[in-house]
Amino acid sequence: MASGKAAASLQRAFDLCVRKTRANIQQLAAEPKAAPWAVDGNYFAHPEGFNEIGNWTSSFFTGMALIAWRETEDEFFLRQLLRLAPAYREKALNPKFHSHHDMGFLYSLYSIALYKLTGDQSHRETGLAAAEALYLRFNQKGGFIRAWGQLGTTEHDNMAIIDCMMNLPLLYWASRESGDKKFHDAAVRQADNTLKYFIRPDDSVFHAYRFDLKTGQPLGGDNYCGRAVDSHWARGTGWAIYGFALSYRYTGDKNYLDAARRLARKFNQELNGDDLPVWDFKLCIGEKSLRDSSAAAVVVCGYQELEKLGAADAQISRMKESLLQNLCADKNLNFDETCPGILRDGQVGADGPGSAQNAYMSWGDYYLMEALDRELHKSETWW
Repeated sequence: MASGKAAASLQRAFDLCVRKTRANIQQLAAEPKAAPWAVDGNYFAHPEGFNEIGNWTSSFFTGMALIAWRETEDEFFLRQLLRLAPAYREKALNPKFHSHHDMGFLYSLYSIALYKLTGDQSHRETGLAAAEALYLRFNQKGGFIRAWGQLGTTEHDNMAIIDCMMNLPLLYWASRESGDKKFHDAAVRQADNTLKYFIRPDDSVFHAYRFDLKTGQPLGGDNYCGRAVDSHWARGTGWAIYGFALSYRYTGDKNYLDAARRLARKFNQELNGDDLPVWDFKLCIGEKSLRDSSAAAVVVCGYQELEKLGAADAQISRMKESLLQNLCADKNLNFDETCPGILRDGQVGADGPGSAQNAYMSWGDYYLMEALDRELHKSETWW
């Protein structure tokens, strides 16, 4: 844990997260919506609703409110969280809202966390319903979880993406909670195929991969978030580091732990002394080197998980401390309390795959707050 001036910097950033979360969770509870990202930091100007196809992000606000409630014991945060329970229950139970694999992002940071903190069985039931909805996306032939698209449609029906590694804890939890091994087995097959096909020999990572639906055989890589199919999207490495570390925690499979550590070393190598990573490590000469603060925040959380597992070497721990301090620098935080956004200069596609622009990201804010909470208070996560 940091001490002295370094610890004060982390505490200042954490306090900022708590203050902004107070306003953000109240606004989300009043009007549930996606609120994913914004160039100017005004997440709530984004038009996407809670039940729309692209919403994987609402729970980054609830996750921050859960951290704030746990650390401050201020019941205001819980009251706002509980206002959202009907919306989360409806989304979990209604198949017309099941159009992507991100039930893990949505329900680990809401229903599962609330069940663990309060013991309320209604949250357990909602969480198990969400896990069932995620399991229905599992392709038995190919051994992968379909990333996007309504079941019964063909667009993207043969594609998995690296982000899914962070959805697997929902399935692991559901298997333990329900006693149904199918959830665990699906998660393991997704993790195994991610390990086998997504990670290249040089430890760079594909964003997406496609499989033959008739035979289950791999067809090759694809891309929707990085610069190109053969590039190395920084945040994708973050999802993989953290996701494989979590899969090791649930399964004890040392192949996952080895993957997380190899990817961490690759990330540190590609960082090459920079304060924060560029958004893709395989940018061409002359391309603008936009940074992705959200990638750094996710990676810090992954490194903290490796530390908890007793698997972080000295370089990983040093890089964790350096990245977290860099994220908390004044230039990277917005202290204007009228602006919902906290962490500047995350990366989002401006004009589709291969493009990038800097913006505030709800996930960047969440993973920063998780990292700060874990560093300052040694708190558990809900993954």
